[in-house]
Amino acid sequence: MSDPTAHGPLSSEISSDLPPPAVALAIGAHPDDVDFGCGGTLAKWAAAGCQVHYLVCTDGSKGSWDPGQDRDELIRQRQEEQRQASEVVGGGGRVTFLGHVDGELGSGMALRGRVAHEIRRVRPDVVLGHDPWKRYRLHPDHRHAGFLVTDGIVAARDPHFFPDQHVAPHRPSALLLWEADAPDHIEDIAGFEDTKLRALLAHRSQLESTMGIKGGGDGPAVEAFRARLSSRQAAAGAPLGLTAAEAFKLLTDL
Repeated sequence: MSDPTAHGPLSSEISSDLPPPAVALAIGAHPDDVDFGCGGTLAKWAAAGCQVHYLVCTDGSKGSWDPGQDRDELIRQRQEEQRQASEVVGGGGRVTFLGHVDGELGSGMALRGRVAHEIRRVRPDVVLGHDPWKRYRLHPDHRHAGFLVTDGIVAARDPHFFPDQHVAPHRPSALLLWEADAPDHIEDIAGFEDTKLRALLAHRSQLESTMGIKGGGDGPAVEAFRARLSSRQAAAGAPLGLTAAEAFKLLTDL
């Protein structure tokens, strides 16, 4: 699997540290994507009183290297792992699963409507999601999840999209895209690195396949993973002299 925290070179125009929003909605393709992409930022905002919600688009049913893995059990496990991770991050919001089959996500009108409904229901100040325009991205779910975020925001803000939902339109103030092809915004997550790590370690089904942690999540393999995360977070923060950060593309003209 490709590095889920990788991003392109930072823009010369870099902003940093949005005011903690009252409500944030993070939308990921799979269980664990949100925690990789913005777990430190969400933990920081939660500590400042932000209500944090998760929306997971797929059921995670292909997230195992074991050909004998029971599909239903894996789905159940990955949902429970995501709930546990959200509790580590804090924020007290809902974890919602769209339940689309892993690896088969699309970005058509039906799913766009479900994302728009969640944005209208939750009414977030800030939405966070995958950058759908990242070049050379292989995983189709990440690409489609990103477009569901951008297209869902447009639908959620305009009253003539999905009027049958009977929920008032809502326009977020900002969109942060992780795995960004052209990042131009940095969130300082110093002091929240361990929270992000603990949230990721809650995804026990993904320790070996995604995080390269063998042996049940203890000992040197965890420390090696911590070191890799720390290196990436330091690289993200380096342009502003920060020791730990997450980088995004920031859009505010929504």
